[in-house]
Amino acid sequence: MPSCTLSDIDALIKPLIDFRRDIHAHPELAYKEVATARKVAEALTAAGLKVTTGVGKTGVVASLKVGNGSRSIGLRADMDALPIQEETGLPYTSCHDGVFHGCGHDGHTTMLLGAAQYLAQTQQFDGTVHFIFQPAEEGEAGAKAMIDDGLFERFPCDRVYALHNWPDLPAGTIATRPGPIMAAADKFSIRVQGKGGHAAAPHQTPDAILAASELVSQLHTIVSRRIAPTSTAVLSVTQISGGSSHNVLPGSVGLTGTVRTFDPEVQNAVEKAIRQVILGVALATGTDISLDYNRYYPATINHESAALRALDVAASVGNAQLAPEPAFTSEDFAFMLQACEGAYIWLGQGTEQPTIPLHHPHYDFNDDVLATGIQLLVALAEDYLSEKEDRTE
Repeated sequence: MPSCTLSDIDALIKPLIDFRRDIHAHPELAYKEVATARKVAEALTAAGLKVTTGVGKTGVVASLKVGNGSRSIGLRADMDALPIQEETGLPYTSCHDGVFHGCGHDGHTTMLLGAAQYLAQTQQFDGTVHFIFQPAEEGEAGAKAMIDDGLFERFPCDRVYALHNWPDLPAGTIATRPGPIMAAADKFSIRVQGKGGHAAAPHQTPDAILAASELVSQLHTIVSRRIAPTSTAVLSVTQISGGSSHNVLPGSVGLTGTVRTFDPEVQNAVEKAIRQVILGVALATGTDISLDYNRYYPATINHESAALRALDVAASVGNAQLAPEPAFTSEDFAFMLQACEGAYIWLGQGTEQPTIPLHHPHYDFNDDVLATGIQLLVALAEDYLSEKEDRTE
């Protein structure tokens, strides 16, 4: 079983906490992670790894080969921040207005760096580890950008893992599951076009406000009335905009929302229903309604053997549990799992009641779980790159 213990990585933790808080204070949005990528590349180079920059625009990949083993494993962390104003008041608060590490990617980057430093020092495996520092996870498909830039051709991986902090789990608890673990994310944008006119004469113009209101009502019945109760989906209208005066009917109104699913057939059924609702409302109200439907992230589907092995390895690190159900949040690691066998893993970091969730202005990554995350990443690599390449999993 993998050899790394908490005492083995004690010497790494203090500088890693400083590193994490430095990139927390200097967050960068998708595909703008220039300073972050530079700091990561410099630290990896100092540890003796072979480093490649500019993968998928601002991504970094570091490779470490030990022995003659033919196996290879990828370990991935995301580097980008969110367009949110931080309200933590911490000494290392973001120095960039409206940009904030509100999802813990600063912690993910730091844990992967720590794992790379430890494995470079100890080299207790036989094969190759590729440390993948990914840009643009937050809605901009950085994983796909790296894949399109030849990630798995340039850095072949037989298996790939990603670790994400999870405030809903107690600090240090590790959880994953075979099959779906995160939802597919679709975005829809609807434009309702009327003519506009005087609010005192609504009979003279198709009413875009009324049509939009009808759309919101009907769209929110799709999951409850058109999708089987045994299936799972979420549809939410999240934005509505239109109008500029109390006595003017606007010529157009915009609606935006999201759909989350795990099953492609359910995903297809929801999109089809949205289109049908739009046709019906347009006919009933005399408006023209257009739809832009974007399936931007697929569902994150763990491979069974990789997920079950991760749980076995996690049990040697700490409290491991089978996640009872997937989450409706999305993750572009889904693209990597479509290209390579692997699994997505949650690392609990919850300490407060009530828990501060991800993407909240008061969120901060819990530095107390850095060591556990490093242990797990090291253990996954050492376990997979053991000498028994022909073992049955």
